[in-house]
Amino acid sequence: MSGTVFPLEPTAADAQAAIAEEFAFFGDWSERYQYLIDLGRKLPHLPDDCKVELHRLHGCQSLVWVVASGDASRLDFTAASDSAIVSGLVFLALRVYSGRSAAEILATEPDYIAAIGLARHLSPTRSNGLAALLAFIREHARTAPAA
Repeated sequence: MSGTVFPLEPTAADAQAAIAEEFAFFGDWSERYQYLIDLGRKLPHLPDDCKVELHRLHGCQSLVWVVASGDASRLDFTAASDSAIVSGLVFLALRVYSGRSAAEILATEPDYIAAIGLARHLSPTRSNGLAALLAFIREHARTAPAA
């Protein structure tokens, strides 16, 4: 697997604050959607041999694959999607949660979603997919082996 770019910030809280600050620069949702697409292009490459049913995230209309690695001291997530906007949503979630301890993941609610107004601007299928991704991350944090 390619090296991860996450975490970008020292804590999940710092990541959420940075996301809110970045999205505040954009005046309307067409600009924010374009920014999501741009972020999705920054996802680390997920090799084709990981894009298999075993790693497929169900609950998304788009195809999304997620691979988790690590233990309770540090969990890394690598993911890809066939959708440009969904890739951006994945990038935001990994920015907050990937490269963090299981304890920090479980203690961090995804406040960035409300902070940037995302919930009001996603289709129901994208909202369901984002919820499925966040549930996947939390479940891996909850069941992560000790360091």
